[in-house]
Amino acid sequence: MATSGTYVTEVPLKGTAEKHYKRWKSENHVFPDAIGHHIQNVTVHEGESDSHGSIRSWNYTWDGKEEIFKEKREVDDENLTLTLRGLEGHVMEQLKVYDVIYQFIPKTEDTCSCKITIVWEKRNDDSPEPSTYMKFVKSLVTDMDHHVNKA
Repeated sequence: MATSGTYVTEVPLKGTAEKHYKRWKSENHVFPDAIGHHIQNVTVHEGESDSHGSIRSWNYTWDGKEEIFKEKREVDDENLTLTLRGLEGHVMEQLKVYDVIYQFIPKTEDTCSCKITIVWEKRNDDSPEPSTYMKFVKSLVTDMDHHVNKA
């Protein structure tokens, strides 16, 4: 059996949890303009842009390389949680499972945090652990914080 694991981190954010959750759930089309140094394009293939079960692909740049990630999303409005389940793309060449979970947690009236959880399983033990992807996802959330509050 191949190695598996879970990474968890929390990113402090300005603004309400609801505002951040809305941006990540429903407004992915603004990502290329807001954080174009990371995300170049987001395409919805199935479902509505903010619907549970929709499928989309992300064109992004990480570590100087252009990559693609195709995911199916799970939406939990009650807990302000969005799960992206990896289907295809560069990261899926090395991993059998790659789920990214964003949970926006209210802290004060005008602050929140984003708890990021990455659940992964390698295709084989020769593949490297995906720790660099946690750094990437954390940088997406951090960089999007400024844009959410500017809007």
